[in-house]
Amino acid sequence: MDIFPAARYNLLGAGLKCAKKGADMPSKVPMSSFLLEKKPQLRKLVDRLNGIFAYASVLGSDVAGKNYRVANRTTSIENTGERGFVARVYENGRYFEHAFNQLPEDGAGLDALVARIAESAKRQDGGAFAYPLAEEEEMREAFQGEVGQLPSALGPDKVVARLAELNRKASGVSPLVVEVVVTMGYAQVSKVFLSAKKDLEQSYVWAQACLFAIARRDEITRVFFKAFSGVKGPEILDEVDGAAEEAAGMACKLLDAKPVPPGEHDVIFSPDAVGLIAHEAFGHGVELDMFLKNRANAERYIGKAVASPIVRMRDGARAASHNGSYLFDDEGNMGGDTLIIEDGILRAGISDALSAMRLGLAPTGNGRRESYARKAYSRMTNTIIEPGKDSLEDMIASVKRGYFVDGAESGMEDPKDWGIQCMFSYAREIVDGKLTDNLVAPVVMTGYVPDLLKAITMVSTGMAFSGAGYCGKGHKEYLKVSCGGPYIKTKARLG
Repeated sequence: MDIFPAARYNLLGAGLKCAKKGADMPSKVPMSSFLLEKKPQLRKLVDRLNGIFAYASVLGSDVAGKNYRVANRTTSIENTGERGFVARVYENGRYFEHAFNQLPEDGAGLDALVARIAESAKRQDGGAFAYPLAEEEEMREAFQGEVGQLPSALGPDKVVARLAELNRKASGVSPLVVEVVVTMGYAQVSKVFLSAKKDLEQSYVWAQACLFAIARRDEITRVFFKAFSGVKGPEILDEVDGAAEEAAGMACKLLDAKPVPPGEHDVIFSPDAVGLIAHEAFGHGVELDMFLKNRANAERYIGKAVASPIVRMRDGARAASHNGSYLFDDEGNMGGDTLIIEDGILRAGISDALSAMRLGLAPTGNGRRESYARKAYSRMTNTIIEPGKDSLEDMIASVKRGYFVDGAESGMEDPKDWGIQCMFSYAREIVDGKLTDNLVAPVVMTGYVPDLLKAITMVSTGMAFSGAGYCGKGHKEYLKVSCGGPYIKTKARLG
């Protein structure tokens, strides 16, 4: 299951601006001093391992962040992050990995670490499949992200004070508002990747904030939230400020919402909702390690129609500049921009390095780890449905009777059989081509992925992004992702 406390967020621009290492490039997200200090020893480690194995690489990770939470009666601050390394080596057609968080400074300590890695490789089961030796090109690149102000610059006391102010603002909207929770989280990420031919560095920031408002009248309780995200610093709280009263007001309005009439309806999904649908529909289903496990129906539909001819979908760290963006993945492959669906035709999937090798494909730069100590899998980054040519006004006017669905909450999918289920905060009824004030909540959409996507008849211009969600692989391996798209009109089963 994937959880998306997401809200509309305008696309800042596609792609990452990279500079050749050593270029004079202004940066406001400093590279980890810890990793820079360790790089000479990491280079020695890679050189020593290359003397034993046919291939060796090391990923170094230093991630620091905080999660803030202010409710009516409680306040909490949680430190988050990790610091460590993982070495990957190749021997006799197999790749082996060894994670560690202590890097020795002296020669004897380095000898001992090399011996542990070699011994670890001998103990591991490399699996039945023989992989080819990775072919790498010479590459020295660095990326440093830019934000207006680093999230850590504001300081915990000021962040908590600002969140408390937002809590009071939303709480004062109505006596019906019984609880308000305001959160903000961020991560400052630094990573290095070294092999015989590669020397890569990256440092960037992502941030997110949410305001949850709970309203109650008699025995009815409703929750509504607004979320914000992006490559940002504390200025993200200004966006929460602008939406605090709206979120609390909507929680109160939902007290009068009726159940949605179950059945198939003409539906317009907001960009927030479209992002969740994109993520669930052809996100996990085209992760190529799922193909190898025979867990994805999409494997048999490459080159075939799976959506309306007006649908184009893509995923990639360079498909956008948002919370799923990076220069290189956790296997040292450059982040990509993969066209998954082209004019309704399923074209490609996304892959980690080893899955790509087994399938005879080039890796797409989607090899990601929950932490340095976890395995790399094929994982989503920024997953989007591309804009179309229709206006939202025309889309609404075309609906005789239906619903405008907004507020993505969570979703799940069955890549094997293409079942999908998504939950949304509410829907607004459309009657005779006009939005009404009639609300239904909550809203659950279920269906068969190709039926849902083939029924799309209109796609709006423009698009928006949501990046306050986390994506899990199965029941674990949670990672930061983003997703988005335009407004779309389709037929969907609601209940």
